[in-house]
Amino acid sequence: MDGLEIETRKRMVLVGGRSHPELAGEIASHLGIELGSAEIDQFASGEIYVRYKTNLRGADVFIVQTHCTPINRSIMEQLIMVDAAKRASAKRISAVIPFYGYSRQDRKARGREPITARLIADLLTAAGVDRVLTVDLHTGQIQGFFDKPVDHLTATPIIADYLHERLDGDLVVVAPDAGGVHLADKYAQRLHAPLAILHKRRRTDARNVTETLEVVGEVADRRCVLVDDMVDTAGTITGGARALLEHGAADVFAAATHPVLSDPAIDRIKNSPLRELVVTNTLPVPEEKRLENVTVLSIAPLLARTMLAVFEDRSVSEIFQGEN
Repeated sequence: MDGLEIETRKRMVLVGGRSHPELAGEIASHLGIELGSAEIDQFASGEIYVRYKTNLRGADVFIVQTHCTPINRSIMEQLIMVDAAKRASAKRISAVIPFYGYSRQDRKARGREPITARLIADLLTAAGVDRVLTVDLHTGQIQGFFDKPVDHLTATPIIADYLHERLDGDLVVVAPDAGGVHLADKYAQRLHAPLAILHKRRRTDARNVTETLEVVGEVADRRCVLVDDMVDTAGTITGGARALLEHGAADVFAAATHPVLSDPAIDRIKNSPLRELVVTNTLPVPEEKRLENVTVLSIAPLLARTMLAVFEDRSVSEIFQGEN
């Protein structure tokens, strides 16, 4: 025999950072595996320390870390986890990012601004990421910021199926602005409902503040479903809900993938005419933010199926039937 031959075996290791341990544990449960063990700590100066207790040599490693508050710590922690995995001789490293931080800074809207979404992509690549799995990017072109494969998952089927079971009668899907028409059209097709658009302008004198001007489409005496990719301060959906009711809507529901829920979002939702807000757990939603009219759906089964397909080198698009 001229050489040594061995039969290689693939091994998946799933590890989670500190930003959303509940989601990482839920994904592991759906995959039927235990979470990999890692020591993650912080020095008095704020520097982050990571050391894996699980053997990663030759493994297909998936690092789950959503970019939530404190967002800069969450991102830096994931970068350090990737670097530690690379130095532990992992065969392939996939960054699982349910919510991609800085996704709204994807272009230069004015002079002397950064494109921070691109910077995050460069940092992940430099750290040693081989693949990225993320959910409902704010804008699809962020995928092009990477020279590595990006699996862009969508929560639209999960939310639309829930709404289909929850609601009946004369529905209309509403886009919060012209930029949200593509997403709203996906919901409209799944719910077999017509489409309406809120025409708004964003104020230049204040951040995260919008003014709704007009409703384009027939909403009178109909149940409206206002859809967006994220709810941050909730100004858009609560202002939109009031505008729809002023134009004769019978009821207003809202749906979004990412519950950022920055202050004063909870107060706005609590005092709004919204019948229900449907979100997913791409970001942690603490108990104090789980209002009676806020429904949180789990994204874990979708992430688990996608990660298994990546691990087995199967098509991810087949899971979403091309919708991703």
